[in-house]
Amino acid sequence: MARVFVVGATGTIGQASVRALRQRGHSVVCLVRPQAGVGGQLRPADTERLLAGAELRIGDVTDPAALRRDGLRGERFDAVLSCLASRTGAPRDAWAIDHAAHVDLLAAAREAGVGQMVLLSALCVQKPRLAFQHAKLAFERELMASGLSWSVVRPTAYFKSLSGQLARLRRGQPFLLFGDGNLTACKPISDDDLAAYLADCLHDPARRNRILPIGGPGPALTARQQGELLFEALGLPPRFKQVPVGLMDAIVGTLGLLGRVWPAAADKAELARIGRYYATESMLVLDPVTGRYAEHLTPSTGRQTLADFYAALACGEARLPERGDHAVFR
Repeated sequence: MARVFVVGATGTIGQASVRALRQRGHSVVCLVRPQAGVGGQLRPADTERLLAGAELRIGDVTDPAALRRDGLRGERFDAVLSCLASRTGAPRDAWAIDHAAHVDLLAAAREAGVGQMVLLSALCVQKPRLAFQHAKLAFERELMASGLSWSVVRPTAYFKSLSGQLARLRRGQPFLLFGDGNLTACKPISDDDLAAYLADCLHDPARRNRILPIGGPGPALTARQQGELLFEALGLPPRFKQVPVGLMDAIVGTLGLLGRVWPAAADKAELARIGRYYATESMLVLDPVTGRYAEHLTPSTGRQTLADFYAALACGEARLPERGDHAVFR
């Protein structure tokens, strides 16, 4: 049994990771904000219910003093697990959370004598073009040079990220595709399967000091195939509407120009760039020889498939988590 300090615990992956750690008998301490969750909707009592079995400590992970005073408290921990990520991906947010907050966490962990850190990163950093990707990569490098035992887990697409059009389809609207829907592919992974993988990094020596790309079970799925699965789960005939990628380029360009004189537009331009990136880049491992995304190089784990999740959503057995700033489709 290990004593594990967790940040980013109130997100869906964080909650699943706390459950996975507790199931394995670990002692878990989480640093959470007084008002956590999307839009600060969670009060401490709500957070306690979501993170049952873990010890909660209230504090601000972006404040180095609070991190030490309210979080680690000079106590012994065997490992740190971070599921912390910026909410918007906008440059200021990304560098404050994906980099600076993690740098402070790493420094505090080293001072406390922590020997291991497991970091939830993202597969998209292998082809960095966006601020949050560069911020994540910058911290990954610092972690690897820290002297701690480390595991950097880079998952592919999450189920919740591929379920944003559920309400559209229920309203009788078509599934939106960028291009023909075959531009990209991914190996979707569930919260629980990813959380189990993260938790097992603590005791699996084969996962130490390694960058670990990971996807869910089954073959890679294109956007069109994802839409077909969702229609099938809802018992509806497939209807698609194609959106030209060039339209996204025009939106990015327009917002970029406006952003020179209107700061709010600059943030919106970055969000549009993020949307374009995910519409045109596969979430699979890049083949270093060919430079192309390769399904056969993308490892799989877990048991729940995207089709399983869609079926659970359709019949009400599962609920779609609030996506907050990550919501694209309405």
